[in-house]
Amino acid sequence: MKLNKYVNNPILKPNKDNDWESLVVLNPAAVYDEEKKEFIMLYRAADDSDLHRISLGLAKSKDGFHFERQSNRPNLEGTIGNTDEGGVEDPRLVKMGEWYFLTYASRPYRPGRYWLNQVVKRDTPQEGVSFIKHNDTLTHLAITKDFLTYKKLGRMTDSTVDDRDVMIFPERVNGQYVRLSRPMTWCGKGYENQNPATYIAFSNDLMEWKSPKLLMEGKEWWEDKKIGASCPPIKTEFGWFHIYHGVSKKDQAYRVGAVLLDLNDPTKIIARTKDFIMEPDQPYELEGFYNACVFPTGNVVVDGILYVYYGAADKYVCVATANFNELLQYLTRECRV
Repeated sequence: MKLNKYVNNPILKPNKDNDWESLVVLNPAAVYDEEKKEFIMLYRAADDSDLHRISLGLAKSKDGFHFERQSNRPNLEGTIGNTDEGGVEDPRLVKMGEWYFLTYASRPYRPGRYWLNQVVKRDTPQEGVSFIKHNDTLTHLAITKDFLTYKKLGRMTDSTVDDRDVMIFPERVNGQYVRLSRPMTWCGKGYENQNPATYIAFSNDLMEWKSPKLLMEGKEWWEDKKIGASCPPIKTEFGWFHIYHGVSKKDQAYRVGAVLLDLNDPTKIIARTKDFIMEPDQPYELEGFYNACVFPTGNVVVDGILYVYYGAADKYVCVATANFNELLQYLTRECRV
């Protein structure tokens, strides 16, 4: 079974009229406001400067396909002098109660044109605080009720590990919050997994997390280089539905798979797709700043339809859909582990 790509993709393209989103828009978070009957999207955007400014833009839609930007300014940026000064990127969103909880990846300094391997010279201490010295990625947590004002709560990942693809479940499981992440260096000698993989952790307060455990690693050819969490899990009667991404050693392409995790013990995998459910095969996915890349970061279910929002070739925002019940039936009947 495969996801159905929207015929008029990309749904968001770089906007040359706004400097901060003139180079790329990609990797969107998405939620659905039941009261207002509208889709809300936070998307990563970047400018065309040497330092490469990264921030988040806000867009909304009534039908899930046609999105309107809500401002000509960024919706959320890094704070000067703070550990997220280097940019706000790859957001994931969940709603709990009246609050939206936003996880986002960030660096202490702006990365520069990393895709060209251009080095940005920085004055950094050589003692302690390794993520400052190496400009590594940490993941931060912020909260909002209205997408107008945010409260930044600080980092929620280990400061000694380059960790991203971080998201939380939309509700507690057995009284604890649950987090998925992909610690880049937790692989190889001394680890169960030989390549970067998805880890799961539990917390009482969303900020301090108990020792993460390996949840899943790449098994098939299309995910044998690394895998990572993509979209926040969705609760269903069959289990926690979760979309993840895999990268192949053969062609370095990003593809997409899905799993079902046990409702009461999400460390247990109930079902997992053996074959990918989406791969890069369109021009807008094959050529960009990372060629051959489909990277989902947001999913919502409205009227039985699963909407999966993804970055294409690190340049555009796109959407694919599926009949959610049919996809769940496929997982439970044909993909059990």
